[in-house]
Amino acid sequence: MPVKPLLLASSSRYRHELLARLGLPFSSASPDIDESPIAGEPPVDLALRLAESKARALAPMYPDHWIIGSDQVAALPDGTRLSKPGNYQNAYEQLARSSGQSVIFLTGLALLDASSGTLQTHCEQFTAHFRDLSAEEIDAYLRKEAPYDCAGSFKMEGLGITLFRELQGRDPNSLIGLPLIALTDMLTRWDRNPLLEP
Repeated sequence: MPVKPLLLASSSRYRHELLARLGLPFSSASPDIDESPIAGEPPVDLALRLAESKARALAPMYPDHWIIGSDQVAALPDGTRLSKPGNYQNAYEQLARSSGQSVIFLTGLALLDASSGTLQTHCEQFTAHFRDLSAEEIDAYLRKEAPYDCAGSFKMEGLGITLFRELQGRDPNSLIGLPLIALTDMLTRWDRNPLLEP
């Protein structure tokens, strides 16, 4: 398969910083999609559908690109979804609910060849086991880091690490929003190995 330019279907600075780690040239654009879940849709299906939708939404504008779409769904053991909180109050409530719980993060990944429609998808699961957090700890964390644009109300790459007693999963990058191990696998299948780039 001929190598094509890479496009990240995201305006997220976190995903941009992650993809830059692979050392491959890429551009980025923000897809316009409806991210509402479908009634009864399992979290895995939602994460994969949104990742694919983001990639497909940009295909008409970037027909000669390989487009990377990614989306993350976080859920408590009872199935309650955790979204981007947007403000202090919502973030406080999310972290209070997560305290002492094991939160599952499902990160959907799609790599689309816009010209042929060929698609690879993967869902990376990562479990964050939260410590029992006091009200003072939650308040202090939120005031120091203000993670209001992050699913689950924490920044893994910052002080968020202090909230956990254990992390389980293959790729900690997926917690930030882009599973680089799975993406490297996908690119290598299409003869684009980041290690062998000139």
